[in-house]
Amino acid sequence: MLIEIIKAIIIGIIEGITEWLPISSTGHMILAEQFIHFNATDEFMEMFRVVIQLGAIMAVVLLYFKKLNPFALSKSKQEKLATWDMWFKVLVGCVPAAILGILFDDWFDAHFYNYQTVAVTLIIYGILFIVVEMRNKGKKAKITNFTELTYTTALIIGVFQILALIPGTSRSGATILGAILLGTSRYVAAEYSFFLSIPVMFGASLLKVVKFGFHFTNTELAILCTGMLVAFVVSVIAIRFLIGFIKKNDFTAFGWYRIVLGAIVLGYFAFIG
Repeated sequence: MLIEIIKAIIIGIIEGITEWLPISSTGHMILAEQFIHFNATDEFMEMFRVVIQLGAIMAVVLLYFKKLNPFALSKSKQEKLATWDMWFKVLVGCVPAAILGILFDDWFDAHFYNYQTVAVTLIIYGILFIVVEMRNKGKKAKITNFTELTYTTALIIGVFQILALIPGTSRSGATILGAILLGTSRYVAAEYSFFLSIPVMFGASLLKVVKFGFHFTNTELAILCTGMLVAFVVSVIAIRFLIGFIKKNDFTAFGWYRIVLGAIVLGYFAFIG
């Protein structure tokens, strides 16, 4: 079991880093799974890839607990109403991806969970990040806080999140890119992406666990809990890094990283094939 725990730690580190940076956790997972093979069924691994993200989500809850908590005693009535307003905007943004995710979850997994799709989407969205940042250079953001974010804009950003159902797109990447295109600041785009992930990933994880069933072996339970815990710890670091990074930089570096990774994925599988 020790070897399986070590594997779970490695995957947890990868998940914790890549879930929040707009570089596609799925792309990294596909590469990692070429070298790390768990002693587990395909059904368990399909569930594990999604549920491990709950650890990452809890990092958002921890870091933004006060901002997300509408019942905080330290908040004024106006601040509590603003928090509820923010949550309603998050829920509105979740609707498009939630509907399609429930209806077509298995179909997307069956048709798009492959290295070709991941490599292409990594490269395409890498190019888009670079193009969008070049286009926005010198422009001032129209939306610099959540009170300026309208429900219509929140819904449209949620439509962009649908793109993340295709592996390699990156959920954070799709929402951040969409938000920037709609005029939000990088800071608001990143935070809104974080908050959108909470209901979306809780829902996706619940769906996967229900499909898998609640009958875990001791090894499977150890793998899942270890992966989630490590993803949580690493996510705290990754989120703080990203927020600090975008205060002084744009997303161009992530665009170039995606292009290089996409090329590596294509090159690796072409070589072994």
